[in-house]
Amino acid sequence: MVEVRTLKEGNYIKIDGVPCKIISKTSGKTSKHGSAKVVITAVGIFDGKKREWAGPVSSNVEVPMILKKKGQVVSIQGNTAQIMDTESYEMFDLIIPKDRELKEGEEISYIEVEGKRGLQEK
Repeated sequence: MVEVRTLKEGNYIKIDGVPCKIISKTSGKTSKHGSAKVVITAVGIFDGKKREWAGPVSSNVEVPMILKKKGQVVSIQGNTAQIMDTESYEMFDLIIPKDRELKEGEEISYIEVEGKRGLQEK
């Protein structure tokens, strides 16, 4: 758990149990009856859906544990790439996003969050 006031754009947060990357954070002034409020807009790491969270700046929120790893593209079939982790030599499949182009033999960066994997943005 992390206090909301310490988060910045580009950090990761869990909204409704979904790991997301923060794309904007806006805070309002304090009112005479309470603390400052903040609105966080974030995009789901794996589904790309936009989500919002709102609450006091002193709130604690859950932050996902993100592992950044390197891999190599072994083969490509349709929109799926077979990847080999360059450290453990483990083989697995990743779905290639529509806006991304991969080539066989290419070195890539990917992230692993709670057992799920996805390509990291370039």
